Amino acid sequence: MLTALAGGVGGSKLLLGLKYEMNGVGTAVVNTADDEEFFGLHVSPDIDTVIYTLSGLADESKGWGIRGDTFHTLEMLGRLGCETWFKLGDRDLAIHIYRTMRLRAGASLTEVTAEIAERLGAGWKILPMTDDRVRTWIETLEGPMPFQTYFVKRGAADRVVSIEYRGVERARPSREVVQALKESDAVIICPSNPFLSIEPILRLEGVRTLLRQMDGVVLAVSPIVGGRALKGPAAKIMADLGMEPSPASVAELYRDFLDIMVLDRVDAHYVDEISSMGIKTVITDTIMNSLDEKRALARRCLEAVGII
Repeated sequence: MLTALAGGVGGSKLLLGLKYEMNGVGTAVVNTADDEEFFGLHVSPDIDTVIYTLSGLADESKGWGIRGDTFHTLEMLGRLGCETWFKLGDRDLAIHIYRTMRLRAGASLTEVTAEIAERLGAGWKILPMTDDRVRTWIETLEGPMPFQTYFVKRGAADRVVSIEYRGVERARPSREVVQALKESDAVIICPSNPFLSIEPILRLEGVRTLLRQMDGVVLAVSPIVGGRALKGPAAKIMADLGMEPSPASVAELYRDFLDIMVLDRVDAHYVDEISSMGIKTVITDTIMNSLDEKRALARRCLEAVGII
């Protein structure tokens, strides 16, 4: 059994490759600290990106939303005086309406996510990291702000001073997440932002301990290539926090449980530094623009952890 920890776009690319390369269904534990309420609806951006990608619905050119979606509802909301900086398409809104309806009827986020993933044909088991409320807040020189305000509305332009995961001290991983980690032969940490996508999962009670104690292999794919993040503000946040944007810095963040780090060929000079942490390295091409590239990286990861 394979479990992957993932955020949005970077994580979903590798998950798609894994879906094609594996003969069985895997499990993805997905960050929910980016969740937000817009127009009274519960929006789960990372979960939706993963489901849309695995279902073949994602708009890969934009990196978010559903391919070919329209925005008539958002346009009308704008005419009514609502803020429309968070772009929600019409079909996308249907997902958020359904999620909100089910949550208000008493279903858990885990249950609702399973329903959406199955009905859209994701083909994998998609688990929210928790059914409890955790929200990422970014402390900037302009003051604290919710993650979506920092990332979408303000374009991640503000300098990051610190990151807070509000509610994480009271949150618990769901029973399904704990079971997946306990029963997995391997865990793959996708090339998602280590601070915004992976750290909220790791902060949940007992998750790091489960990763340290598991009999199987824990592998991470670096989201930093040549000093840059291929998607999102990971490299900028590292620099803002006084860290070198590099695979070695990512390995240090996961050092207490990580067995293998996958890094791009351009970063081969970090092998000795990462190996000195007791972490094995795999050098390969990690940029995933085409489906063939996604599958090739997934296959290399599965070979490294002994699944194929």
